[in-house]
Amino acid sequence: MKRPLASDTDPEIEARQIDAWRRMTPEEKWHIVEAMNQTVRELALAGIRDRFPNASPREQFLRLAQLRLGDDLAREVYPELDEIDPR
Repeated sequence: MKRPLASDTDPEIEARQIDAWRRMTPEEKWHIVEAMNQTVRELALAGIRDRFPNASPREQFLRLAQLRLGDDLAREVYPELDEIDPR
């Protein structure tokens, strides 16, 4: 028997999940991934709002860009980051 993907999941349940994934269309899979990406974005923004409660929507956007792109690339794309977060 092959090794399970998750040690905390019953192998029979995991096999059912894999079978369900295989039956899904690419569009269905895309929608799931898109929903997960949106959830991650919302959680990241919630964390930014928690750490910077007075941040404007633009500052929240810039700080999210910093998380997603990394500091160097975000500063290259959005030079105004230096105004809110000097090095």
